[in-house]
Amino acid sequence: MKKKNKRITKMKSKAGNNDQTLREQLVSLLKGGEAHVHFMDAIEGFPEAKRGAFVEGLRHTGWQLLEHARMKTPLPPDEGAWAKSVQGFQHDLQEMIKLVKNPKNDLYAAIPHGEGQTILREALVLADHNAYHLGQLVDLRRALGAWPES
Repeated sequence: MKKKNKRITKMKSKAGNNDQTLREQLVSLLKGGEAHVHFMDAIEGFPEAKRGAFVEGLRHTGWQLLEHARMKTPLPPDEGAWAKSVQGFQHDLQEMIKLVKNPKNDLYAAIPHGEGQTILREALVLADHNAYHLGQLVDLRRALGAWPES
C-alpha cells in the first residue's frame, strides 16, 4: 500500500509541476514578448498627432486599433481618452493574468456563464487577439514613420 501511495503522490506532484508550468507559459504569452510585441512597446511613444491618422492601404487608425475598431470616430474624443483606453487594456489583461495564475481556478473547467469555454481557451484567444492587433499597431506606426527602427 505504501508503494502505491508513493506512486500516486509522485504522479500528483508531476501533474502539479505541469499545471504550474502551463500557468507560467500562459502568463508569459498574455504579457507579450518572445514572438509577440509587448503592449507598451506598441503604444508607447505613439505620437498624439498621429493617433487618428489613416494610412493608405491600412483600414484603421491607432485609436481605432487601441479601442478595437469599435469607435465610429478615428480620433480620440479628447486627450485623456487615449490614456484611459491604455489603462483599461492593462487592467483587463491583469484580471485575466490573475485568473490564470490562481491555482484554485481549473483552467479546463467550463466557465459557468459561457457555452463550453474554459479559462484556458479564453486566455489563448485573448493572447492571440492581442498579438494580432498589437501587430497592426506596429505596422501602422511604421507606415506613419512613428516606429523606432533599430
